[in-house]
Amino acid sequence: MSAPASEASRPVETSSDAPVVAWRPVLVVAGVLGVLLLALSARYGYHRDELYFRVAGRHLAWGYPDQPPLMPLIARAVTAVFGDSLVALRVPAALFSAAGVVVAALTAREMGGGRRAQLLTAVSYAVCPFAVAVGHTFYTATLDLLLSTTIVWLVVRWVRTRDQRLLLAVGVVSALALNVKYLAAFLLVALVIGLLASGPREFLRRPMLAAGVLVVVLAVVPGLVWQARHGWPQLDMAGAIADKGDFAGRPGFIPFQLILTGVFTSWLWIYGLWRTYRSDDLRAFRFLGHAYLLLNVLFLVTAGKPYYLSGLWAALWAAGAVEIERNGAPRGFGWLTSAPVYVITGITTVLLTLPVYPVKWLADTPQPVINADAAETVGWPRFAAQVAAVYRALPPDERSTATIVVGNYGEAGALDKYGPGLGLPRAYSGHNGYWYFGRPPDTGGPTIVVGPDTVADGAGLRRFWSDVRPVARIDNGVGLDNQEQGKPVWVCRGQRASWAQLWPEMKQLS
Repeated sequence: MSAPASEASRPVETSSDAPVVAWRPVLVVAGVLGVLLLALSARYGYHRDELYFRVAGRHLAWGYPDQPPLMPLIARAVTAVFGDSLVALRVPAALFSAAGVVVAALTAREMGGGRRAQLLTAVSYAVCPFAVAVGHTFYTATLDLLLSTTIVWLVVRWVRTRDQRLLLAVGVVSALALNVKYLAAFLLVALVIGLLASGPREFLRRPMLAAGVLVVVLAVVPGLVWQARHGWPQLDMAGAIADKGDFAGRPGFIPFQLILTGVFTSWLWIYGLWRTYRSDDLRAFRFLGHAYLLLNVLFLVTAGKPYYLSGLWAALWAAGAVEIERNGAPRGFGWLTSAPVYVITGITTVLLTLPVYPVKWLADTPQPVINADAAETVGWPRFAAQVAAVYRALPPDERSTATIVVGNYGEAGALDKYGPGLGLPRAYSGHNGYWYFGRPPDTGGPTIVVGPDTVADGAGLRRFWSDVRPVARIDNGVGLDNQEQGKPVWVCRGQRASWAQLWPEMKQLS
């Protein structure tokens, strides 16, 4: 029997009656994850996004074609304070992930979960393959996961306490989240629709809601103005992402959620989702189920990625954990809450997501297939050295006027990082935000071009130069199939027009 609808409009319990936070075990779990990520932070090398953020941080703007401004700003601050190093960038990522463990446990506590429920939720988050993978690298997804999980926790806490100051807190965290990824708007809308559908609805009458909305508006307006002035490239970017079909596209949308959350531990959030609709104890949190189902439909229709729902996973884990603490696991599923299952899941997650193998073995492990981003952290110094070899092979009179153009922001960022030590001039790229960082100078000399991907594709370069010759091929030296492996390097002469005329044609979003 369902509880009367009016029950959702009353606070679940007073704050003084809330379960005690199990700080010690939760912090131990968070600490283990954080220490593990820090210990491995220097392994392999930069991811292309990290190389991009380094440079974008020197070109601060209110927006970029592929993201809001916060991540480049953080990268600028981190490198300014702690130095320009890989570890410096990855320390925040590890801290964000450890903090997410704590927020997940606090979400269980707000649902009435005691020590067992909090710990079960914390461990589920800590062994989650997606959470661990993004915790290793300074991605937009790393901070987005923490902020979106925090938004959901604050809303759950408001449902329990009705403390309207939490509505302002939701606004502040949402302002940050929207300056990491505009996708946070979909989570906010889904939560609002969920609350309107099942209650409690009284947030609409709270003055602090208006204050929270004002904070959000003030935070996102500069970025939206930038987008409007530049023709809304973020919309084109969304289309490019949808066309790419990552994670097997729409057919893989649901299955990959199970993989990203852990094959064995995914059952807990599925159980939590079901119990938000079946349990009287979780009636007040049914809005979470509505929000999750709504976002599934939305992102299936728009060809979104399965991790776009990651901000809700902790709350659904919490719902399942609270139900198990109160009523026990469903018959036949108790073994899935046992310590061995979580230990095995944690070990598997580490082996499939973190840089624990010698780099020369990596290509022979399943990790590059499961976590393709691992392959993208290998080979950048060697890439720069190979481009430098082409540059040094030019006749001296051409070398002084040569320019370098590469296919994507990772390659440009790698040459920005390693190129000065090899005597290379600045590299340029038309990819995403890098296009806005400036075009090459009109020196009259040759241009070294990395890419297109094959020699056959290089015929397109003749639109821009009359003499196009492949002279080398990128090789990471460990047989790893990543985006740069096997790319030809070209020397192009006889530029057909000035860079002012050519540069708009090299603009690309992907």
